[in-house]
Amino acid sequence: MPLDLANPDRKINVGIILTGGITEILDVAPIDLIHGMTPELIAPLPLPEPMKAQALDLAFFWITEHGKPARMSSGATMQATHSFANAPTIDIALMGAHNLGYNPSETELAYVRKVFDECAAFLTICGGFENLLRAGLLVGKTATAPRFMLPQLQKDAPNTKWVEQRWARDGKVWTTGALLCGPGMMRAFAQDTWHNKPEMVNIMLDIGNAPGRETAY
Repeated sequence: MPLDLANPDRKINVGIILTGGITEILDVAPIDLIHGMTPELIAPLPLPEPMKAQALDLAFFWITEHGKPARMSSGATMQATHSFANAPTIDIALMGAHNLGYNPSETELAYVRKVFDECAAFLTICGGFENLLRAGLLVGKTATAPRFMLPQLQKDAPNTKWVEQRWARDGKVWTTGALLCGPGMMRAFAQDTWHNKPEMVNIMLDIGNAPGRETAY
């Protein structure tokens, strides 16, 4: 049974899953908005102690198939912390877009399905939704994608309800439009997930000037 993220009985495991393609840096960068709510980041700030006590106990894992560095946009590489084989159970998953023309391997898609079954939330930003789509996990779901892709997706994947929004949620699935819709979705995700800690969540989002836009363009 997925972990109750609002009232966890252990550390929350956050997994950023990187494929063998080239992942857009800005697609996975919004994870720092919730990293900013951890004790390490909050403790030095001049905030009331009761608010600091609401910090989130999170652990972050950067995961590739073999635990090797992942290629990122702009010529960067990201050192993985874990492989598919040794990563722990993931409670919050995030995937960004990979370069056009890269097709996730069956091993990658199998791992996406495994994480999806076990996690409490699966977030995708920009073209990251394609991993869920290829894994067969968006059937019967409401989702969004970069606007230029929506007309074709409505034809090619009619079993998903595609909506023209900055971000969309259907149960544990969160999807966005293009890459800069990601921070707004992450803000909404944090506010919805940790609704029992609104003071801490909102002040940390505001300190970072995390954008809070409506879902409608």
